[in-house]
Amino acid sequence: MTETTTKTRARPAAVMLTPSAESRIAELMAQAPEGAIGVKLSTPKRGCSGLAYSVDYVTEEAKFDEKIETPGGVLYIDGASVLYLIGSTMNWVEDDFTAGFVFANPNAKGSCGCGESFTV
Repeated sequence: MTETTTKTRARPAAVMLTPSAESRIAELMAQAPEGAIGVKLSTPKRGCSGLAYSVDYVTEEAKFDEKIETPGGVLYIDGASVLYLIGSTMNWVEDDFTAGFVFANPNAKGSCGCGESFTV
């Protein structure tokens, strides 16, 4: 009888972060409230197109959350949102008038005019 060996390989992160997004996570964690262990990305139902992106501090890991370690802190992705976000890129963009996380999401089939929500 031959013995089989199971090999595991690291899977790619569900969401890729740009250096700008990683820097912003580091800034957020540097000023995080006491007890925060990272920031969490989720896609709550909201907006005129159905789902929106939400980034908030998180104080505990949830069982099915995706965990992405960055140099400045941990980004968690809500377990129920991962399927909507696979293959996305998360960026932090600032200009004279606005600043915020911007997402390039290949799963989004459409979005509202203001870009605040999307459909899959």
